[in-house]
Amino acid sequence: MKTYAFDWVDAFTTVPFGGNPCVVVHGAHGLSIDDRQALVRETSLSECAYLMASDKADFGARYYLADKEILMAGHPTVATVVSLVDRGLVTLENGCAAFTLEVGAGVMPIEVELSKDGMLVTMTQMTPVFGDTFLAADIARIYGLGPDDIIGIPQIVSTGTPFCIAVLKDKAALRRVKLSADLWHEMNPPGTNRSGMIEPFLVTLGGETDVGDTYSRLLLPAPMPPEDPFTGSATGCMAAYLWFHGLIDSPVFIAEQGHWMGRPGVAKVEVLGPRKAPTGVRVSGSGRILMRGELQL
Repeated sequence: MKTYAFDWVDAFTTVPFGGNPCVVVHGAHGLSIDDRQALVRETSLSECAYLMASDKADFGARYYLADKEILMAGHPTVATVVSLVDRGLVTLENGCAAFTLEVGAGVMPIEVELSKDGMLVTMTQMTPVFGDTFLAADIARIYGLGPDDIIGIPQIVSTGTPFCIAVLKDKAALRRVKLSADLWHEMNPPGTNRSGMIEPFLVTLGGETDVGDTYSRLLLPAPMPPEDPFTGSATGCMAAYLWFHGLIDSPVFIAEQGHWMGRPGVAKVEVLGPRKAPTGVRVSGSGRILMRGELQL
């Protein structure tokens, strides 16, 4: 029997049971892909993170859904960094650190800052890639909405993992959405790889609290949980979309998600570069270790 140390981290929050939880497994290079995916199903989480050595960065990690690898993910990155720092594996100077983390999509710069409010992790996501566009009606029908509920043209954007960004006209429309798994799978037939997936990320302008500037939802079909509490990778894609299409006045804003699930999450977001040629997205969030132990296999 082999044992692997793990931390269960709530990401994009400073309080227990907030944000999006993720299990971070250390020394996971010997853990099979089947076991990595099985652990995701065992925990009923959306993703788990697996730390391993890297010859390209200071640390390496791979992220898995219940049925596949995801090349870049936001809340597992925050969770991974919180776990590394808490276990003393990152050297801090005056409460700060900067290092690199290799994930499936490439190497990301990471910054850490400790304060009286906790640990803030900043990842610089990759240069946004703008892909295919879709009819508003085609995205709306997946959620029982009308085409007039969507502002602008839904579009695939990737800062490491692609999402179809769709801006809804108001929070009333966002509250009404109900995912049709059949229609979702119609757009993503069996065998669709992650890079070709059309996974809509729904956003409205205006936060759920006074400090927020956007509020978002990501609804998912089985075997994934029905809704993601906070989606850091999609938040980066959403920020690039809003800035590129002129829907926000400032490239720096506060993104909120998960409040309607009872798991409020928040991130500070900054789109880098000019409006029509963004070069990256900085997504910052806190994290809190909820529990830790050993995985025994």
